[in-house]
Amino acid sequence: MSEPKKQNYLFGAAILAAGVVIMKVLGAIYKIPLGNILGDTGYAYFLCAYNIYGVFLTLATAGLPVALSRMIAEANTMNRPNQVRRIFSVAWWTFFVIGILCTLVMALFPGRLAAALNNPRAEPSILALSPAVLLVCLTSAYRGYCQGHENMTPTTVGQVLEVLAKVVSGLILAWYLTRVGKGLDISSAGAIFGVTIGSLAALIYMFAVKRRYYGSGREGTDKPESRSGVLRTLLRIGIPITLGSSVLSLINLLDSGLCMGRLQDAAGFTELAATELYGVYGKAQTLYNLPASFITPLTISVVPAISAAMAMRHRADASRIAENSMRIAVVLALPMGVGLSVLAGPIMNTIYPGSNEQGPELLTIMGAASFFVCMALMMNAILQAGGNEKYPIYSMIAGGIVKIAVNWFLVADPDINILGAPIGTLACYAVMCVMNFAFLCRRLPEKPNLGRIMLRPMAASAVMGASAWAVYGLAGRLLGSGRMGVALAMLAAIAVAVAVYLVLVIALRAVTLEDMRLIPRGEKLARILHIK
Repeated sequence: MSEPKKQNYLFGAAILAAGVVIMKVLGAIYKIPLGNILGDTGYAYFLCAYNIYGVFLTLATAGLPVALSRMIAEANTMNRPNQVRRIFSVAWWTFFVIGILCTLVMALFPGRLAAALNNPRAEPSILALSPAVLLVCLTSAYRGYCQGHENMTPTTVGQVLEVLAKVVSGLILAWYLTRVGKGLDISSAGAIFGVTIGSLAALIYMFAVKRRYYGSGREGTDKPESRSGVLRTLLRIGIPITLGSSVLSLINLLDSGLCMGRLQDAAGFTELAATELYGVYGKAQTLYNLPASFITPLTISVVPAISAAMAMRHRADASRIAENSMRIAVVLALPMGVGLSVLAGPIMNTIYPGSNEQGPELLTIMGAASFFVCMALMMNAILQAGGNEKYPIYSMIAGGIVKIAVNWFLVADPDINILGAPIGTLACYAVMCVMNFAFLCRRLPEKPNLGRIMLRPMAASAVMGASAWAVYGLAGRLLGSGRMGVALAMLAAIAVAVAVYLVLVIALRAVTLEDMRLIPRGEKLARILHIK
């Protein structure tokens, strides 16, 4: 079979983003019923296990897939097919060893890990999730290979398949275990085992894609580096990225233990009350993570694009791609963050009825934080793609220190309690964004223009947020305060907000014709929308 054609970075991002839309719909089908099946307490067990899994997953897959895609993109640009094969072989075995080690730690010590987070009943969930680390490690090797060839389609299809398998198996297991009278800890384990099943489905698919379209790779005349040399390069690029990403995963893990501990030891809540508060915080986190999931496809596509430009010494192109990517990230992330904050009350009350009353306040703060999360992710990717892997580590450490300090003091205040956690998140990522932008100004050949990046999307988002607030208030008076009335008023506000934002984005030229030409059927869409 012939290799699929390469895609430019925005085309690839559009393919990945389409997959994100599908995954988020499936994810909502998974997490919303799951949160209602398990309740705030059971969802806290689920979240505790997932945070531990996130740390091991970050250690295993945060940096090396980025390094792999970057190395393969550079080797492809230099027309070195033998080097491409050598890079993938070394990376696959590296992923395998790391995945085995992480899986064994989770499988052999689930009780100790759960106890360390002051949530001992999360032990079954940690055990059920342990095989997923190895499976995701191997899947990431194949994804990094395809992304290095600037082909994002297999990643998208594999992720959709993964989520679909997770949704079906996880919900069936959670529903069945609850129905037969098992405790919330066992039902949570059943739900989270769906992640392991989904990871297996994705691995099988990615293996099939690699074998069908790329085989063992085309033959070439180039002489590849030694395996030890490739491994050194892989680790040299991947370890700083992994360390930087691990800081945030460790912060999230500490956040879990710190919140539970401070709520009980300092704020005076019982274990059950603290678990309930942390559970509703976890539900708000599910919604707060939504904007970042739409930015991640763009960050994945940017890495090989900037790496290829730097390999060809097209430094001006690398700067242009970086600034355009940041501007598009703002156009996507800012309205979503504003919408989450403005409509936090109806969103939480519609999706999670009967949940803790602090849910809307949590989501209001986290909506604002979500914008800074998105921009930090984008700037991290640009720095890493340009060979500046160490700088995100500095910003993440600084942000992590701020997060822990804010949590320590605010969560301990009985009047603030769990609200201190999202305040800490907002402060953490704001610090990261400021530092990352300063690093980009130093390292890029041309400094990004903050006015071009921010001003027009900010104006459009401000008007959009005001329109959403006004429409919801008016519709709420007409439709009443029942759950159905709130849901209909919220949908009306969202519909008006989307329409207003699209009109303003076009009128203010926040998105250009050049941008539209880089996405699938973008020029045709630009003509329909009158984008010039």
